[in-house]
Amino acid sequence: MMNKPSLREMKKEATAHALADAAFQLTLEQGLDGFVVEDVVQRAGYSRRTFANHFSCKEEAVAMAAYPYQGVEEFFDLLHRMPDSTAPIDAMYQFVKMQLAEQSLKKVRQLFALSKEYPSLKPYTLTVIHNLQNETQKLLTNLYQETHPPQYTYLLAGAIFAAIIPLLDGTLHALLPGQSGDEAPGAVSFEQYLETAFGYLRQGF
Repeated sequence: MMNKPSLREMKKEATAHALADAAFQLTLEQGLDGFVVEDVVQRAGYSRRTFANHFSCKEEAVAMAAYPYQGVEEFFDLLHRMPDSTAPIDAMYQFVKMQLAEQSLKKVRQLFALSKEYPSLKPYTLTVIHNLQNETQKLLTNLYQETHPPQYTYLLAGAIFAAIIPLLDGTLHALLPGQSGDEAPGAVSFEQYLETAFGYLRQGF
């Protein structure tokens, strides 16, 4: 099993997410062109130098706000409680459910919508998704390097993201937690979609 992130790593990540969340909220309130980096650091309570240590521009910070943060430590706790015989697909099912909890899922969807409105955000949005896939693949490799070849973990990570990205970018529709069926008639819940998608993956579809 992998080790938990160190306290230093978690504090660094928390700072980055505080800055990113401030940039994200300013974008929702004022539009991407309605604020500057100085507004971000004032709202988050950090210095401009701290911002520069984490991000190259406000677009990168906005996109990073959709990168899951809550639930990471909880997932490591869950991993240590899982039996050694837990299949990779079952570990990843729990991982995706934790990482794409209600608030994270909502932010990712909002980020894709903002990227359509502000094209300068799109490269950073794609980078976030690419990094998520890479982190998922690394997690799988570390967890199962003694029982599964690297080709398997790459294919599984790719299949998982191929299944969920159409929901995140709006190509397919599923209800977010708390959404009413009246908002998207005929749409299944996100959890139902995950159950179906992972069911296909378990069957080797």
